[in-house]
Amino acid sequence: MAINVLLYEDNDMLRESVVSLLRLHAKYESVTAFSNVTSVADQVKELRPDIILMDIDMPGGNGIEAVRLIRRHQFTMPVIMLTVFDDNENVLKAIRAGASGYLLKQHISSKLFSSIDEALSGGAPMSPTVARMVLNAMQRSQVVNPYNLTSREQEILGLLSKGNSYKLIAIHLDISIDTVRTHIKKIYEKMHVHSQTEAVSKAINENLV
Repeated sequence: MAINVLLYEDNDMLRESVVSLLRLHAKYESVTAFSNVTSVADQVKELRPDIILMDIDMPGGNGIEAVRLIRRHQFTMPVIMLTVFDDNENVLKAIRAGASGYLLKQHISSKLFSSIDEALSGGAPMSPTVARMVLNAMQRSQVVNPYNLTSREQEILGLLSKGNSYKLIAIHLDISIDTVRTHIKKIYEKMHVHSQTEAVSKAINENLV
């Protein structure tokens, strides 16, 4: 019996490659693909896929919001995120929205079929790096966070505590130095401190890092 797959991916070449890869196997011959999620609720209702493969960043709509909409309409089929993003924020947002798994695009050729099988069996397929991030986030959530720091702010505070400069933090997180400065300003405000030394000292003394 063929598995009905619904794919959302805005990159034409990758979308066609994934469709071709799936159709090489008889049980995945029923594949429908779209380049955006503007009509995702109607498409899911009409096609009733067994599983959905969802990109995150697409024109006209965000994949995470699309997953949230799918769940709001009470559709329970597994949704695997296919994306180049592997930062904590996107991983956790996707999972909280109702994603069943999270697979980096670099692993599609080697992990796609096993991930689909795992998701259809009730599992939560994830790339190793993503699984580590989720585990780290869960561990951090157990740490007292009296200042309501976001996961990104906690991450930056941890990097500050290890002696990283703004530039190194920006490179490590693949964000701009201005973005780092903005996050650090918010950290200072939330922690009621006025300097990096004061923030790091407070974080260490209160076991925040």
